Amino acid sequence: MHHAADGYARSSGKTGVCIATSGPGAANMVTALATANMDSVPLVAFTGQVPNNMIGTDGFQEADIKGVTMPITKNNYIVNDVKNLARIIKEAFYIASTGRPGPVLVDIPSNILKEEAEFSYPTEVDLPGYNPTYKANKLQLKRAAELINDSNQPIIYAGGGSIISGAEKEIAELAAKAEIPVTTTLNGIGAFDENNYLSLGMLGMHGTTEANLAITNSDLIIALGARFDDRVTGKIEEFAVDADVIHIDIDPAEIAKIIETKVPITADVKTALKELIPQIKEVKRPAWINEINEWKKIDQKADPEKSKKLLPSEIIETLYDLTDGDAVITAGVGQHQMWAAQYYKYSKPRTFISSGGLGTMGYGFPAAIGAKIANPEKEIFALVGDGSFQMNIQELATAAKNHVAVKIIIFNNQYLGMVRQWQELFYDKRYSATCLRRQKDCSPKCSGPNSECPEMIPDFIQVAKGYGIKGETITERKDIKSALQNAIKAKESYILNFMIEEEENVFPMVSAGGSLKDMILRKDKQK
Repeated sequence: MHHAADGYARSSGKTGVCIATSGPGAANMVTALATANMDSVPLVAFTGQVPNNMIGTDGFQEADIKGVTMPITKNNYIVNDVKNLARIIKEAFYIASTGRPGPVLVDIPSNILKEEAEFSYPTEVDLPGYNPTYKANKLQLKRAAELINDSNQPIIYAGGGSIISGAEKEIAELAAKAEIPVTTTLNGIGAFDENNYLSLGMLGMHGTTEANLAITNSDLIIALGARFDDRVTGKIEEFAVDADVIHIDIDPAEIAKIIETKVPITADVKTALKELIPQIKEVKRPAWINEINEWKKIDQKADPEKSKKLLPSEIIETLYDLTDGDAVITAGVGQHQMWAAQYYKYSKPRTFISSGGLGTMGYGFPAAIGAKIANPEKEIFALVGDGSFQMNIQELATAAKNHVAVKIIIFNNQYLGMVRQWQELFYDKRYSATCLRRQKDCSPKCSGPNSECPEMIPDFIQVAKGYGIKGETITERKDIKSALQNAIKAKESYILNFMIEEEENVFPMVSAGGSLKDMILRKDKQK
């Protein structure tokens, strides 16, 4: 459930809290902390620890969780005196939620938990070495404005920091004033209304053709709360080679770490844009917009008429229509994550929640539970793959026990789909450890009395039924809409198991280390 605290934080903007016991309990939290750390999510994690006098003796369920988590937390503590507990908790929440947010761990030995102290919760924190920079340098803002005003083919590249900052209004204002198209990272989805004509959608390895071609042909990149990770840039040497870069980020360590930056601005994105926008000229860029509109015509969506089985695009687009684009979508990691990013049009921040930097399988479902707790009035849909769902399927008990009405959509292709896609495209279909069903064409024959194994596909509906959760399996195209309507109407959690095309792939695709301009497109839709 540590991912639930993450989902709570991402969907609400508040700090999530999770608790674990010592040893294995704390160790099980490590993946969640690494996930939050990579994606700048404010979490405070409390772990138990053996008594102070047993630390270092390899006592029962002892683990040096402070040492283990130092590289994957923003800060961490071990409490050695109960009198320090209130101050440490105050500091932990302050550090987790300010500057570039992140997880903070507080490790509490069991003897400290049993002690008493006079409660005194500090009103302020005193951390002389911790002073995040929120306001931008005025000279750098002036230089940035000059570059924007002189550019012909600028592009706004918005990352997760834009959403953390709450800068969606400022991004929309800047884009409209200077007619600048906007692309986002996976974690930046929702920072700009994807129904706006200036939206390019997501860029990168599975980004839209228009986003990848626009940034490749741009002369100026305005990077907002983004870090130029490898899934965005592809081959660094060929990434936007003719573009100058303005990089605004609250974390100075991210600026110029990957890409050379002409105007570095260490500041909060929202605060910086408020000062920058008045210096920007109001212009139209018809030639640039027309070129982008031509790229938008390079459609990469699969054609339902050519597929006997269900396609992810038609499921997600139907969900979008039924929810008026107003649901909160969480996703695990894999093909379904990319489809969720591509086909649901996000118009608001904090409505798409997924593990970006770490790529944590199993994240989507527990994150949805946290998002529902944070937003009880909203419809929360966990879009998961049949592989990703099984990583944390036990959280069905959590949802059922606590009456958390999360709607689960399984894209069931009976494979670990993204790895299978790589095996198809780059390893000549030598499928290994990706098939999730049991039959003679993808796993060895049984050694039992029968000569061949019967086909085995996990029956997710029966599993859910064991927890008291209702659901249905959908195999026919005509049943997509009614099944989704049933889920929306349900007052408790509900599970939809969509049997989709087994070898449907995510396109466009940029090969690992490849250039954004060299996208792999559908063979029947290449131009």
